[in-house]
Amino acid sequence: MLEMFKVYENDPTIKFVILKGTGKAFCAGGDVTALFSVTSAGHWSFGANFFRKQYSLDYLLGTYKKPMIALMHGIVMGGGAGLSMNAAFRIVTENTLFAMPEASIGSVPDVGASYFLSRLPGYFGEYVALTGVRLNGLEMVDCGLATHYVPSKDLTALENALSIMSSSDAMNITRISEIVMKHANGRNIKQENACSSARLEIINKCFSKETVEDILLSLENFAVTNPEKWILQAIKSMKSASPLCIKLALKLIREGRSLKLEQCLSREHLVVSHLLRRTVNDDFYEGPRAMLVDKDKNPQWSPSKLELVNAEMVRKCFAMIDDEDWEPMQLSPRDNYNRVLISRI
Repeated sequence: MLEMFKVYENDPTIKFVILKGTGKAFCAGGDVTALFSVTSAGHWSFGANFFRKQYSLDYLLGTYKKPMIALMHGIVMGGGAGLSMNAAFRIVTENTLFAMPEASIGSVPDVGASYFLSRLPGYFGEYVALTGVRLNGLEMVDCGLATHYVPSKDLTALENALSIMSSSDAMNITRISEIVMKHANGRNIKQENACSSARLEIINKCFSKETVEDILLSLENFAVTNPEKWILQAIKSMKSASPLCIKLALKLIREGRSLKLEQCLSREHLVVSHLLRRTVNDDFYEGPRAMLVDKDKNPQWSPSKLELVNAEMVRKCFAMIDDEDWEPMQLSPRDNYNRVLISRI
């Protein structure tokens, strides 16, 4: 895909790109089981090189010089978010399901998540990263992860309308926006909404706390008098995730707010490389073993509790790696045509 999109970007006959999945999912992420098996049997740097290529693709799409239209119909998780979140047009349907569940399998929200999640309103990005919450299409539009909601039955008509644009209109972001808006509709769809004002108020109060321990304690305090399902699920998810990875995720999101996309991707690559090389623990391998390979659903995290993950462990995962088989990821700045959120529905 990386080589293909480089060709498309420089081909004058291609005016814009539509990115969509085949089947029921847009993209549920990379093949974690295959990566786990190959990296376990070989050198950790194999995995680091894989992620280098993946993040390079995400960066290219995030700075693409031609209009990118992502049709996020179906599941959008992990690597699928990296392919779609930096598109100018991020279109969802009633069947869209988004999540970044990496901490639950011993990794961190990556593929640029420390960039696009950190820019969500308030502390919603921390909520998504630390709990792995699943969001539907309307929730994605309301929080800013998506730009438009189009019913799945209208996707073909939308593609047809875009395809018959004149070549003079095709590079016009305003013209594309007008066509998309003609097909956008969703306020008559009844779906659960994580972006209600009441829920956002609780999310901002809890996830603005300085540490993961304080965030969890705040949620538990709310649950005493307000045991809503989403609060209980957030607590359960945070307690079942890798203690180290959930702390790394919080640091990435918090510090990502002031960084450029290329800086966020480079830091994510550094942290994931530390997880691959077992700098602190084996959680990167224990998670896939328990959840995807043996499927006992009982990962043995090390350390096993949040309070046992100290500042030195976190610091080590952000320190430069001294290994002849590894080099830091360096992404050159690129001029991008447009990375401004299109107006919402």
